[in-house]
Amino acid sequence: MFLPPPAAQSTVVPLIHGSPQSTDGPRVPFYSEEIAQAPHRAYREMRRRYGALVPVELAPGVPATLVVGYHTAVRILNDPEHFPADSRIWQQGIPRNCPVLPLLEWRPSAVRNSGPVHARYRQATVAGVSGVDSFSIHSRVERIAVPLINAFCTTGSAELIGQYAFPLTFALLNDILGCPSEIGRRAAAGMAAMVEGTGADAGDGGAMLEQAMADLVGLKRAEPGQDIVTRMVHDPANLDDEEMMHNVLSFYGAGIEPLQNLIINTLRLILTDERFAGGVIGGSLSTRDAVDEVLFTDPPVANYAVSFPRQPVLIDGVWLPAHQPVMISLAACNNDPAIDTGEYTDNRAHLAWSIGAHMCPAKEVAYLVAQEAIDQLLDALPELRLAVPAGELTWRPGPFQRALTALPVEFPESAPLTI
Repeated sequence: MFLPPPAAQSTVVPLIHGSPQSTDGPRVPFYSEEIAQAPHRAYREMRRRYGALVPVELAPGVPATLVVGYHTAVRILNDPEHFPADSRIWQQGIPRNCPVLPLLEWRPSAVRNSGPVHARYRQATVAGVSGVDSFSIHSRVERIAVPLINAFCTTGSAELIGQYAFPLTFALLNDILGCPSEIGRRAAAGMAAMVEGTGADAGDGGAMLEQAMADLVGLKRAEPGQDIVTRMVHDPANLDDEEMMHNVLSFYGAGIEPLQNLIINTLRLILTDERFAGGVIGGSLSTRDAVDEVLFTDPPVANYAVSFPRQPVLIDGVWLPAHQPVMISLAACNNDPAIDTGEYTDNRAHLAWSIGAHMCPAKEVAYLVAQEAIDQLLDALPELRLAVPAGELTWRPGPFQRALTALPVEFPESAPLTI
């Protein structure tokens, strides 16, 4: 079993008196393959045994607390004073080859800071995103999607991650950042290694991503354009090269893997759930409805929004130790019976974009890109269907993501599109 046996006396962690640095019983190995393949079953079992706060290991020997209760998560996300994002003290005791370190280590960026420092970094980030013309998203996605669809529409089959979702999000992000494809390719490879979080390659991926971002910032200082990075470079926050590199890096962290997987997870829902298979294509339900259901049930960033309390914190009758990760399970909280009604149409109460000071500043752009990418594909190939039984689809490992290894599809052969 991927979960440790429950304590003999109780199925709920009791109030711990004295030192909050330990917990009774073994921790849940959150990196296990079984959790990657069946996370919702695991979340239900964790909630049953531990309540809202679950003692886990993010990697062997790396303890953390996983939050699986919606209301507890909201309280934590709205309290950056007690739950700051700064991981510097924590990482002092973490070996450099730890697979989760690249995504959790401190950086001079909005993601890993709080207070005035976070506000300064976020100011530049918001300035970069706010200049993206939302009305241009349709034409930008169409310009990228049509050649991708044309490359496989005459064959009758495709693998939608490698042939569609990844190259589309890769090219679109490079476009709005003003990033040449060669630099973007290095960034994407580095980010993929980091997100997997399962071996030494995660550290190599972090170094590759940082170098790509440094090259992009240098290019934009020398050759400004009409793009996110240029707007950040010229923002009054006046970020230096290192700060720019790490804050631009955050766009790749949030903009390739998560967006690609949002597109793919939504297509999986549409192709496997009759409510959406008939509704989206037939017009009774919108693509936005399908995207929102995925953001509730299978968000591409399943577990993140990590904080590191400066001192022991008592919450829900449990002591959370200082300088130990507190990770929000966005997927588990969204599916908490306390708030999950099973109705997702026009429901935006999910935590997939996070909330509070660290809420995703680019969520509307991401929504538009995901919707347009899905609509372009379904408009071109309305008879799209899975090429394998849904039960044979498999999920990639890693504690942070919810990502399929592949999405093979079939469809009647179709003539190439024109723009």
